Amino acid sequence: MVSHGSSPSLLEALSSDFLACKICLEQLQAPKTLPCLHTYCQDCLGQLADGSRIRCPECRETVPVPPEGVAAFKTNFFVNGLLDLVKARACGDLRAGKPACALCPLVGGTSAGGPATARCLDCADDLCQACADGHRCTRQTHTHRVVDLVGYRAGWYDEEARERQAAQCPQHPGEALRFLCQPCSQLLCRECRLDPHLDHPCLPLAEAVRARRPGLEELLAGVDSNLVELEAARRVEKEALARLREQAARVGTQVEEAAEGVLRALLAQKQEVLGQLRAHVEAAEEAARGRLAELEGREQVARARRVLSLGREAEILSLEGAIAQRLRQLQGCPWAPGPAPCLLPQLELHPGLLDKNCHLLQLSFEEQQPQKDGGKDGAGTQGGEESQSRREDASKTERQGGVQPQARDGAQTPKEEKAQTTREDGVQTLEEDRAQIPYEDGGPQPHRGGRPNKKKKFKGRLKSISREPSPALGPNLDGSGLLPRPIFSCSFPTRMPGDKRSPRITGLCPFGPREILVADEQNRALKCFSLNGDYKGTVPVPEGCSPCSVAALQSAVAFSAGARLYLISPDGEVQWRRALSLSQASHAVAALPSGDRVAVSVAGHVEVYNMEGSLATRFIPGGKASRGLRALVFLTTSPQGHFVGSDWQQNSVVICDGLGQVVGEYKGPGLHGCQPGSVSVDKKGYIFLTLREVNKVVILDPKGSLLGDFLTAYHGLEKPRVTTMVDGRYLVVSLSNGTIHVFRVRSPDS
Repeated sequence: MVSHGSSPSLLEALSSDFLACKICLEQLQAPKTLPCLHTYCQDCLGQLADGSRIRCPECRETVPVPPEGVAAFKTNFFVNGLLDLVKARACGDLRAGKPACALCPLVGGTSAGGPATARCLDCADDLCQACADGHRCTRQTHTHRVVDLVGYRAGWYDEEARERQAAQCPQHPGEALRFLCQPCSQLLCRECRLDPHLDHPCLPLAEAVRARRPGLEELLAGVDSNLVELEAARRVEKEALARLREQAARVGTQVEEAAEGVLRALLAQKQEVLGQLRAHVEAAEEAARGRLAELEGREQVARARRVLSLGREAEILSLEGAIAQRLRQLQGCPWAPGPAPCLLPQLELHPGLLDKNCHLLQLSFEEQQPQKDGGKDGAGTQGGEESQSRREDASKTERQGGVQPQARDGAQTPKEEKAQTTREDGVQTLEEDRAQIPYEDGGPQPHRGGRPNKKKKFKGRLKSISREPSPALGPNLDGSGLLPRPIFSCSFPTRMPGDKRSPRITGLCPFGPREILVADEQNRALKCFSLNGDYKGTVPVPEGCSPCSVAALQSAVAFSAGARLYLISPDGEVQWRRALSLSQASHAVAALPSGDRVAVSVAGHVEVYNMEGSLATRFIPGGKASRGLRALVFLTTSPQGHFVGSDWQQNSVVICDGLGQVVGEYKGPGLHGCQPGSVSVDKKGYIFLTLREVNKVVILDPKGSLLGDFLTAYHGLEKPRVTTMVDGRYLVVSLSNGTIHVFRVRSPDS
């Protein structure tokens, strides 16, 4: 007896996806083969067909659809045979508990057969021992191959079963394919041959294979001779693709470094220009104060006539000497009528920033032959040297406080000399990024020759400078770093099978390591997801509650619903509830960094509760003078212990400490006229503000100064609603359609 223990079965030798359709990814059903020899389900091809043509999803070859439809494509009988074998094995596995004989009910008239111990490979029937012995002895079935059922299920006879089980005719179930119609090149059963192919010359399948095998073997021999060349060509293509990817990654790094260098130089120059502007204004104000004081003194002396007309003799004589001396001094220093000359600052942009055809970053492509020695590294050597040169130039430019191009020999170009020359009227030429100051007509306008037109106004025109000290610069604006940048992590929907309505996310908060809690007000649920989008279940909420804002504490969850604040355990047990003011439609909730207290916005002020539900503190941002002037719709806390809120009453973002003292506030043009939306703070104190109407998330420094855009529609933002910060470095953004985007915040020093 031959041992089959080490011989793999046919099904085991086939890959798991061999019998799967590449369109529906399910097991092939009615497999049809395209002329490109790729096989798919008949129904899948019907859905893929575009009129009279169809494109193969794998090789992209376009082939015509037969007039009879996709059903006229050739049936893949090889795959059909494998599918029959799979189905037989599956049925056997389902009956593994009590396999029954298939012939006993037919012979003995019983409703159930005896236990099966063998299988006929020709009939594809399970047989008991008695029927198996009789099957081997009858005239019609004595040539059939009857094997042990256990060995069949183990896969020992898969190939033999395929050889003995004839392919079935798709038009006539139960009839085996036995002939080949030579003119039509179509496989026929006995029924097919009697109808349309009766007068066609036909051959039995065995003879047809013997007749056609030499031609196929000759074609295959030509393919075999080219197989080595094909393998070599494929290896070369893969190596070229790998070199392309390596070079693309290298160039991408160079682009990032070059852009960072240019941006760093622009930010440094911005601070230099603003410093010049502040110094000029302060000097002008100091001179104006001196002139105003002199004018006031002259006015007082000029009023001395009142003393002569209204004063008594003693009063006039007592002041005569002082008045006469002062008048002689004024006559010796005549006063020039008219205002003193005042140099008004004007902004001029470098012509290169205004030229749409000027590209600071540009790609060039050149063909490179693969090298045997060091080919992979040689492709990027020149690019690396150029990148190093660009980094050195960017460093020089940053030290000079500008973004002007450097000459090759290190000398200044004419444009640099012009940019650094002080004008005759004493006003230094100012250069700034055109994106920083948009004009009313929608784009930057160059100043060509002489002074710019004084009637031209800016949307972001320079306002009067406050006499208060300027706020300290953020860590990213000191010329040593950049703004935090987003790196897309993943995106996932929040609608679950049990939801009756589309989600409306009104609250987000961190919930455990790399997990978030989502307040779905529409479906009255608190859903838990991982940052990868894996659904972790829900936190039960009281019956009838629609969670609005949510915050996770050390061992509990706080959320607002209607005019109430709830604190519940992770399993949904209500620990306490507090009534809130009815004058506010929604109440923002935020957990303090300590994790043992929760803050809630109530009618313009902030209330802080401890874990026992007692009111720990209560304050109004800005003090009692701001009573009735605040409406914090969104609220969060920073790792530094500050409260950050979106104030819809003042249309601003306000930052205050634990006592309510305002330490920063932004209400500038960077809001684009929108009401400030959800706010989140990272571990360094940067504030991420959502502007829903313009599909943006902008970034502010810890003191509330606008730094720029962080996310835009380019990043897939479409009507963002609420955000949260997880682990201080993952910004989670929910959209109005219930989708969540996760971005990793790359800090400037990472």
